[in-house]
Amino acid sequence: MSQSFASNAVARLRDQREEEGIKPIQARGWRAPRCRACRVIESHCLCAWRPQVEARAGVCLIMTNKEVFKPSNTGWLIADVVRDNHAFIWSRTETDPQLLALLADPQWQPYLVFPGEYVEPERVTHSVDTASTKRPLFILLDATWTEARKIFRKSPYLDKLPILSLLPEKLSRYRLRRSTRSEHLCTAEVAALCLDLAGDSAAASALDAYFDVFSQHYLDAKHQLDMNVSTAAHAELEPFLQNTAVVIC
Repeated sequence: MSQSFASNAVARLRDQREEEGIKPIQARGWRAPRCRACRVIESHCLCAWRPQVEARAGVCLIMTNKEVFKPSNTGWLIADVVRDNHAFIWSRTETDPQLLALLADPQWQPYLVFPGEYVEPERVTHSVDTASTKRPLFILLDATWTEARKIFRKSPYLDKLPILSLLPEKLSRYRLRRSTRSEHLCTAEVAALCLDLAGDSAAASALDAYFDVFSQHYLDAKHQLDMNVSTAAHAELEPFLQNTAVVIC
């Protein structure tokens, strides 16, 4: 197993679902082979640009069955950047015991990242307690907005968690899927804001740059453009690149 697969919980979750007989989504009109490690068409492989950076915070992604297979999913990028990453498939009727154990682990202070307007004000915070001995664990509902609201409403084990409500100053830069709400950030953008609040500024910057590089590789491949690594995003990401050998497609 490659280093990327071993440390990326979303990749492991995808492999598990495939072993269970769940078929991956095939993007329409995309017949070119994709890199198994980064999901981008091989000619525009992202593996050489995977950053390596330390973060005190952890991330837990609660995903839908479809989301884990989508090539445009950005939760995968978070799991590439944040070493302590976890991913679970959501089910209305069954809850993974490993997820419950993670939420109860005393080393973590879980924060459910969700808009504060949908919950009681006493549950809402706009900051992260960086002085706590417990490490922040950001719970991200990695799904469409409609699906995320359903997960939020129908998951009793999330009811007692504090809600981290973000106040982003910029509109989303996500261009890989259509959205009618530009104020809705994609999962990677949300995670970068969370990491910054937790004091993991280097990880936040690396994830932001990695997201921009991924978006460019993905769209250039889609539009059959040559891969261009001489961009501002690549330059911003370069200081965070790992020194070890990269995954080869």
